[in-house]
Amino acid sequence: MRIISLNVWGGMLHAPLMDYLSQADADIYCLQEVPRAPGSRSEWLSYRDHGVELQQRANLFDEIRAALPGHDGFFCPTARGELFDGETRSWQEFGLATFVRNSLPVIGQAMDFVHGAFSPDGFGPHPRSRNAHCIRLFDYEAGRSFSVAQIHGLRDIAGKGDTPARAAQAAAFKALIERVWRPDEPLVVCGDFNLLPDSATFETLGALGLTDLITSRGHRDTRTSFYKKEGRFADYMLVTADVAVKYFEVVRTPEVSDHCPLLMEF
Repeated sequence: MRIISLNVWGGMLHAPLMDYLSQADADIYCLQEVPRAPGSRSEWLSYRDHGVELQQRANLFDEIRAALPGHDGFFCPTARGELFDGETRSWQEFGLATFVRNSLPVIGQAMDFVHGAFSPDGFGPHPRSRNAHCIRLFDYEAGRSFSVAQIHGLRDIAGKGDTPARAAQAAAFKALIERVWRPDEPLVVCGDFNLLPDSATFETLGALGLTDLITSRGHRDTRTSFYKKEGRFADYMLVTADVAVKYFEVVRTPEVSDHCPLLMEF
């Protein structure tokens, strides 16, 4: 079984990203910062926020779904905001996407907000709303079920340190997982947590028996050369003791985002 977790950066590095996702042959893709704008006439839209302008792929979710025809896709938006096609305003949804090989039936799932609520009329002030998605799958070959959960943790302009909002987010994420996962089954938790390794969030999730593969295996960052700031930890993958990890990598090349893909075989 192969799983990839990746913040796709809105599809900024579209060509290498699409090549990587289609060739990686993962059974499960947990993706963050995925945009979707079905009504857009253009392939690219511009996101503008307080002097920052970023290019976003207009319909990245649909493009990835087309590139992975053997997978079922689940889109989980956090908000709908206005981007720009030239100077024309265009609405775009933004959130998580989970793709599961269609030979793995999804027998349970929950998606909910772990901070804030859905915003239909704009992305809103920081820290913006965040959600999480947990799925329970059945593996016919192994004859057992397992669960996978992903999150895109809230971004605080003050940094990645612990805050009351992040503590509440961790508790909400744990509760969401417990709605789907069975404690006698394997569990994988991943995503862009927007946290440093010493965060109390990992103590909260540790109550589920989870161990982080990033710090426990000596990885020193999860960012690519496109990320120019300090604090180069953001992405994590955690597993329970009954997940038989055969291989784990922070993928350095190709660079497909400002985040590195996390790849695990188990």
